[in-house]
Amino acid sequence: MTRTVLKLSRLATNVSRTNRCPGPTFGGPCLFSALPQSRLVHDGNKSNGLNSSPVVLQMINYALSHVRAQKSDESYGQGMLVLEQCLYTQPSDGQCGESWRGIALLAMSTLLYERGNYMDAIEKLQKVEDFKNSYLGVRVAAMEALAGLNLQLGQDDTSSVVADKCLELWERYKPKSDEEYGALVYRVNAVKGLVELTRGNLESAEAFFEGFQENEGCTGNAAVSYGEYLHVTRNFLLAKKFYQKVIEVLAEQKDFSDMNALGSCNMTLEEVSLAATFALGQLEAHIGNFGDAEEILTRALTKTEELYGSHHPKVGVVLTCLALMFRNKAVQERSSALLIQEGLYRRALEFLKAPPMESEGAEAKVDRTDIAALARGGYAEALCVQQNRKDEGERMKRWAEAAWRNRRVSLAEALSFSEPVNKVLVIDARISRAI
Repeated sequence: MTRTVLKLSRLATNVSRTNRCPGPTFGGPCLFSALPQSRLVHDGNKSNGLNSSPVVLQMINYALSHVRAQKSDESYGQGMLVLEQCLYTQPSDGQCGESWRGIALLAMSTLLYERGNYMDAIEKLQKVEDFKNSYLGVRVAAMEALAGLNLQLGQDDTSSVVADKCLELWERYKPKSDEEYGALVYRVNAVKGLVELTRGNLESAEAFFEGFQENEGCTGNAAVSYGEYLHVTRNFLLAKKFYQKVIEVLAEQKDFSDMNALGSCNMTLEEVSLAATFALGQLEAHIGNFGDAEEILTRALTKTEELYGSHHPKVGVVLTCLALMFRNKAVQERSSALLIQEGLYRRALEFLKAPPMESEGAEAKVDRTDIAALARGGYAEALCVQQNRKDEGERMKRWAEAAWRNRRVSLAEALSFSEPVNKVLVIDARISRAI
């Protein structure tokens, strides 16, 4: 393995010496092809590309796929070494050099994010902003990921500032022809739309999703965010079409040739596909199709375990939603599934690393707080109906209510999401937030 890393490192050096390519072209030939395991790029139209040596992309894809295949500290170090070579052997000026340096930083931030090093990932993404001559798609991807990470960390004000900067970037550098950047314009607006949606500002979010329904260029992250907006506003039929569209497009995606479709951290291809599948499963539960919901959510669980491992916090997110689905199925069918629910909640809380019950929910610093509160709140309901465990359930309920932060939906409404009279809440798998 060491020989392979050294070989690819030498290739990076040779690329910087022998391939002085022109900058990215608009509508020119695409040389962007990726290994199937790459999580650097997600879907979009294929009209634009970056003219450069394919060896650089080969190295980036190698680093990403190698780390995920091995999932070890050693493979991580080797992958980061290769990406550092990609970063530092590219020209420090010119659009082409800056673009590839930015892409290398996007890949590095993705690996850091997957290992839970959020602050280091954010630092890498912020460096991309310094590459003023880089391809617009690279900078948009960095800002989209920055907004997504801050939303996941509960830094909503910061994410809003980042989203505003992304809109300003677009207004300043957008091309004369909308056809050249059809996918980017929707992604830029969807970043702000997702921020407003997460903050519970549905009217503000609506303004940023205007025109999404009529345009085929609305795919990937933009389509998932718009689908979630439709979902929480109870337009279930149209939301389902957008979720299915994302799943179908990404399933057929073979050639990652669009520089407008770069992604990083919690906004990569797999994250988008998983989020669409997860949201579709929730939608089926919301309309009472519990058989379909269970099948789709189980598929999302399997995919999450494959991507992150069987004990990752994101597995806890999916398990929480499965438990809530069984809870509401039992209510509708007037049956009991307490043992299934209790088992799922217990595993979910373990993977989410929820703090001890003795800690104050309002003050405890909990990653994925929304989900931990949902899991504890649902678990509390299951315990409160058992006379010998009612006191434990009441303590759990108080913790969950104190930890709940959603501004639009109460915890009680969230736990009863299949009932038509209640507001609809959707868990976004990308940012692990209840919206």
